[in-house]
Parts: sequence; structure tokens; C-alpha cells
Amino acid sequence: MNRLFCVIPCYNEQEVLPETSRRLREKMESLIRSGKISEDSRVVYVNDGSRDNTWNMIQELHRENPLFQGINLSKNMGHQNALLAGLLTAKDVCDAAISMDADLQDDINAIDEMVDKFLEGADVVYGVRSKRTTDTFFKRFTAESYYKLVNALGAKTVYNHADFRLMSRRALLGLAEFGEVNLFLRGIVPMVGYNTEIVYYERAERFAGESKYPLKKMLSFAVEGITSLSTKPIKMITGLGIFIFFVSILVLIYSLVRYFTGHTITGWTTTVISVWAIGGLMMISLGVIGEYVGKIYLETKNRPRFIIESYIADEKDEAIFKDNEHR
Repeated sequence: MNRLFCVIPCYNEQEVLPETSRRLREKMESLIRSGKISEDSRVVYVNDGSRDNTWNMIQELHRENPLFQGINLSKNMGHQNALLAGLLTAKDVCDAAISMDADLQDDINAIDEMVDKFLEGADVVYGVRSKRTTDTFFKRFTAESYYKLVNALGAKTVYNHADFRLMSRRALLGLAEFGEVNLFLRGIVPMVGYNTEIVYYERAERFAGESKYPLKKMLSFAVEGITSLSTKPIKMITGLGIFIFFVSILVLIYSLVRYFTGHTITGWTTTVISVWAIGGLMMISLGVIGEYVGKIYLETKNRPRFIIESYIADEKDEAIFKDNEHR
């Protein structure tokens, strides 16, 4: 029997949590009855510094049913850190863990196929969107363009895959070896390797509440992903700088020829355009390099990616957690 944990980060999810818990309870009980997972499989909610009633609801769910466990972070650490906190806590007590969002956009019914592929020997099973009909044209275009851009820059990700995936205990232990502070799990998990499979599903609309990823946060997340996984933007700046250097030599030769042949021109417009173009390019280049310097700065500080304030679970799981915490 394999012990399965569903790890779900939560930030102000009081509106959707009751329905999410009901559907997950039914799905876990169905998998237990079919004999695919053990009776001590669990759903772990990770409270990422919610400002509403989310943590109180998680505690109540645990009191009513031991199926539900809860991890309370000391403050808001961000979605990726909250997800990692849950996965690294689960790795010591489970055989496999499924990560998903609390908003019910990920298809809970796809868990059956994920478990089947895990039982067949897969260590990582990616949940991949078969289509994006629930997205607006702008969201669909920008998201698909982003995946293509990230892969073109050398940061290998799974196309149309977010954070809905299953990882075996072996894969989770491999993930724990990655110690970077700047987290982008969509790019890190493929680096773990092992046998991988894909499950396709249709992503639904958010059941209730507001999206935790508005446009500004999505853009920040996109930059985080590119700069955390690839150095190609810096190489592109270097190549562009070399290209502009050779162009400037050609312009210099052209200017000298025009001067000595008596075909002088005032050149005011050309000069202004050149100054603005080169100035803008330099500012962009400095900005890209600054992103990488900032990443280095944070990595050298080696700050904790998350701090767990409390973990409510079975006595056995709590004991294992406390034992690992003291090591």
C-alpha cells in the first residue's frame, strides 16, 4: 500500500476551502476503497500567512477528520515556498505527493490517472493542460508565449504545466537537494530527472474567490523563472554588444569617408537617435544584469525559504517532523 499526500498551498482561501475539502475527501476515499493508496493517506493544507479564516478552517477540518493535516507558516512566504514547505514535510512520511492549487482549477479527477502511472513506475507525473478555453485571449497568448520563451532561453519546462504534479518519495528527496532561495519549481522539478509521465486535463475556472496571480505578479513570476534558470539573457546582451561594436566601426568608417570626400552633413538627427537608442539599450542591459546580481545577493545570504510555525497531524507524523526539525 502506498501512502499518498496531497499538498495544497493556501492563501486567503476561506471561500473555496469547504468545497475543495469535500471533493478531495471523496477522491481520497475512492482511491482508498479501490486499494490504490493506503488508509493513512492525507491531504495537507499549507497556510501561507493567510489574513482571513483559512487557518482556523484547516484546524477545524483536522479535528473533524484525520484525513486533513495542516502546516502553518510563520508569515506569507509566497506560493512556491509554501508549496516546497509542504512537499519537504511530506517527503519523510509519504510514498508519493501530489501538489495542486486550492482553487479547484486543477482537475481532481486527473489524480486517478496520476496514481496509476505512479503505480506503473513513474517518479514524476505532470498535469498538463490540454487546452486553455477558460482563459481570455490575452492570458492564453501571454502564457503560451512565456512557455516558449523560457524554453528558448534554455530553462527547460513542461509546456502548459503549472504546479499540478505527482512526485514519488525518491523524486521528493532529489528535490530536497536543490538549495536555491529563488524558487521556480516548474523549472527545478524537470532537473530532478527519473522516469516521467504526462496526464492531460482540462483546467476549470476558479470555483470562488479572487486569483492570487494578477498581471503584475504574473510578470514578476515570469522574470523570476527566466533569471532563476537561465543565463542566456546575459549571453544575448554580450552578443548584442559585440554586434553594436562592429556596427559602430562601420559607421565610423562611413563618417570618415564622407568627411574626406567633402560630403559632410550636420548629423543632428542621426546623433540624437543614436544617443537615445544606445542609452536605452544600456539601461535594459544594466537592468537584466541587475536581476542576476540581485539573485546572487539573495543566494549568498542563504536565508530560510520558509519557517514552519506549527504542524497539525497524526502523532506519528508530528513525531517524525519534530525529529527532523531538531536535526
